[in-house]
This record gives sequence, C-alpha cells and structure tokens, in this order.
Amino acid sequence: MKYFVRTLITVLITSLVLLSCGSSKNQIDLSEEEKAVFENGDKDTVKIADAESKYEILIIEPGFYNWLNSIARPEGYYSQHFLENRNELLVLEWNRRAMLPTQYDPQLYMWQINYDPWVDYGYDVNYKLYNYFVYIQRKYNQRLSLFVPRI
Repeated sequence: MKYFVRTLITVLITSLVLLSCGSSKNQIDLSEEEKAVFENGDKDTVKIADAESKYEILIIEPGFYNWLNSIARPEGYYSQHFLENRNELLVLEWNRRAMLPTQYDPQLYMWQINYDPWVDYGYDVNYKLYNYFVYIQRKYNQRLSLFVPRI
C-alpha cells in the first residue's frame, strides 16, 4: 500500500510539473494596430523631461513616439507612485542585462539607465520611461519582470 501511495504522489507531482511547463506562454499578444506601429518604424526622438526638474532622457527608438501616442495608456492612467515602483524594478533588470552583453543583445541593452528611486523625477519622466519599457518588451518580446507588459 505504501508503494502505491508513493507512486501515485510521484505521478501527480510529475504531471503537475509537466502541465505547468507546457502551459507557459512566451509570446505577447499584439493587436493589428500595434503590429502596424512596430512595422512602421518611423525614426523619431522622444525627449523625456520634467519642466520642474533638471532631469531628462532622450529615447531614439524607431516608432516609440507613434506607439506612445496611439497605443499606450494615456497620461494620468497610472499614478506616479505606481510608475516609480515599476520603473525601479525595470531599471534594475535593464541595467543587469546591459552589464551582460554576451548573454543579452548588446544592440538592445546598450547603456545602463541611471535611475535613483529616492529622486522625484516627476510624472512625465516616469510615465514615458515606464512606457518605453513596455514598448521594448512588447516589440522585442522581452520580459524585464514577472509582470506581463500589457497595455
């Protein structure tokens, strides 16, 4: 009887492990509109700056400005607190990948991002930085955190 119970438990655990491995989904579902924006790839530069602070970021990523204005959630959708928390996590992973060019695409993770969680960068900087991370994850099918990059 012990042998039967042990075998049954082993079979159940093995089945659960196999089912959980097979059901993971790596591909991100993109709408046709979003695919069109990604394929368009207009060269544009987005300057992220807060009028009240001295901080700014320049993003030179084909199609980002168009995606930000047509696909991303509008300004005000997220709270600044939410954006700061997510940006802190995403910047940590981004910088880790930037330091490992043999493991991650050095063309995608060229530079580290200097983001201090104790500095108030303002809503605009945090909003655009967060959406840049969402854009990169969706366009290049990357996962920078446990959170699925949704819009």
